[in-house]
Amino acid sequence: MHWLSKRSTFGWLVIPAAVVYIVFVLYPVGYSVVISLMNYQGFGQPTFAGLENYHALLADDLFWVALRNTGIILVAAIFVLIPCSFLLALLLAGGVRGGGTARALVFAPHIIAPILVGLVWVFMLDPKLGVLNQILRRLGIENPPSWIGSAEWSPISSAVVFMWTAIGFLVTIFYAGIRSLPAELLEASQMDGASRPRQVWHIVIPLMRSTFMICIVLAITGALRVFEIVYSMTGGGPVHMSEVLVSYMYYTAFTQQQYGAGMAMAVVIAIIGAVGSLGYLALARGKERTQ
Repeated sequence: MHWLSKRSTFGWLVIPAAVVYIVFVLYPVGYSVVISLMNYQGFGQPTFAGLENYHALLADDLFWVALRNTGIILVAAIFVLIPCSFLLALLLAGGVRGGGTARALVFAPHIIAPILVGLVWVFMLDPKLGVLNQILRRLGIENPPSWIGSAEWSPISSAVVFMWTAIGFLVTIFYAGIRSLPAELLEASQMDGASRPRQVWHIVIPLMRSTFMICIVLAITGALRVFEIVYSMTGGGPVHMSEVLVSYMYYTAFTQQQYGAGMAMAVVIAIIGAVGSLGYLALARGKERTQ
């Protein structure tokens, strides 16, 4: 294996991956930034517009609606999805009976195409024919909420469905992290009289900080990429009140054919994701250094 130590050989090994990264990541990102500075409707020559698309975006009320709805999903992902995923992984790692089957059932929603997930949940949440509202009517609630037909409930329903699809993947990561913890440390703490909650709070969680960091970053980026669920459940309606950032970007770019404005929105989404993820990582690592 001496040939692997040569820098020239190592460079040749890196080139294929670098080419793929440049062609499929850097070039599309750079092209999107360029188009975001143009007025372009998909035909003819694009004309330079500077920051006009970004100014129009900030003045667009629907953009702020989409940003608010995305924020609801993001908050739910961080403060509901992450704790529930960890607690469920903790339960499955405790050697419960039928744990293998339970893990498979929890992970199953993650492998279903999001567009199909949205269609399945439409049958459950439809205001008139949905299973949930039929149950509520039988319980005596005459006017149940319009889960996917109102500006108030649609973003919350989208957040619930997103968490249902994402929880299996995060539970798998947490489960692997818990199983990798040194059993001797937990056994020693148990012999010293530590209760299970104290073990979790003082041993398990501190040792799994890196796992939490990974899962929170995945939750942030996942919440910002929600599209198929909203598209199949509500189509962004009513009157665009349930739009999220990606679905509104799709509508602007490919329905209204305002590609410059759509790419400006894509750049904003990328900036929000990068700032949120990198900011959290920097904050978490700063806390690690101080402790």
